[in-house]
Amino acid sequence: MRPHIDVPVAMWDFDHCDPRRCSGKKLARLGLITELRVGSRFRGVVVSPKGTLVVSPADKEIVVRDGVAVVECSWARIDDVPFSKIASPHERLLPYLLATNPTNYGKPWRLNCVEALAATFYITGFDQHAETLLSSFGWGDSFWKVNGPYLKRYQTCASAEEVAVMQETIIAELQESYETSRREKDAVMMMGQALRQRAT
Repeated sequence: MRPHIDVPVAMWDFDHCDPRRCSGKKLARLGLITELRVGSRFRGVVVSPKGTLVVSPADKEIVVRDGVAVVECSWARIDDVPFSKIASPHERLLPYLLATNPTNYGKPWRLNCVEALAATFYITGFDQHAETLLSSFGWGDSFWKVNGPYLKRYQTCASAEEVAVMQETIIAELQESYETSRREKDAVMMMGQALRQRAT
């Protein structure tokens, strides 16, 4: 039995990517996503850099009713996308998450098509839909392993504003962790230099 998601899942595809590596095209081959014509409207949540609000659990009813769509394009050619022809009343940004796809692994916000869809489903409470999409990719389970701690925190929020605050908290914690790690590394290096000087 083919996997199925019972809300609309769609994309505008600008053919920027290698079809063999394109996550959107693979989802289309599997019957898990519908392609939209440029200029057509989509009434559900659209993940777009034009969004002014981040995805939040408050979007759940929109997803139930009208689904989720993404723009399938290359990050390197984002300026070539005619976003004015991609219309939705519910354009959303994604909060801080790390890509786990082979092209942009470890890069914040550089999610591909399936990761963006999965992130939206996770944040709005449709974990099973996210897992259905990710299970079609060999690296798919790493998305939750890497981002699960962040996604769980976003799921506790009630609004886009709360998700935005949580994102800033997460980024601040990561920065503090990095600074602490760097200080500890510097201290170890200084201790090593002192020991070497003492030995000479």
